Amino acid sequence: MSAQAVRTTNKKKVFSGARIRKLTVTALLAAVSAVLMFLDFSVPLMPSFIKMDLSDFPALIASFSLGPLSGVMVCLLKNLINLLTTSTGGVGELSNFILGCFLVIPAGLIYKHKKNRKFAFLGALTGACCMAVFSLFTNYFIVYPVYTNFMPMDAILAAYQAILPTVDNLWKALLVFNVPFTFIKGMLCTVVTFILYKRLSPVLKGKAG
Repeated sequence: MSAQAVRTTNKKKVFSGARIRKLTVTALLAAVSAVLMFLDFSVPLMPSFIKMDLSDFPALIASFSLGPLSGVMVCLLKNLINLLTTSTGGVGELSNFILGCFLVIPAGLIYKHKKNRKFAFLGALTGACCMAVFSLFTNYFIVYPVYTNFMPMDAILAAYQAILPTVDNLWKALLVFNVPFTFIKGMLCTVVTFILYKRLSPVLKGKAG
């Protein structure tokens, strides 16, 4: 076998190994994300049916370390897993997937442009803003129209009005409550990502030793 053929074979092996590692890490992060999705909790000043979870931070880690596509795959896989026990008919999972993509895609693309802490934060901040803005539309046009089949709109608004009586329609409720809530959720995931990323980076990139 010629030297060139040997080099070509070695390159194929390296590429194949990197691809397998990438798929494995993506799957592991998706599993962690799915578990975190089940560990949701109530927060003050929000209706009881709105829960906080930190399941997007593994997707954010995947987007930074492996690229935006891996981040999207984590968002997809965690919601597919959650479908097994869903109580929303899949609508909540669809919304969660869409909003997760709005977080991890801008974050990953901006970080990919220049891989340093400043651009990582800028990317995550942009992603959190996108996620918050688009939560207004996913909730108004996707989630709540389905929820009204199980809970009357008057009851939904009453839950918001118990906290802020001046909220008199769904659009206002989403602007006052859900948009800031979603932004805070994105930023909390960003904080956790920044705390863990450096520690996990060697393992994620296959450089642990």
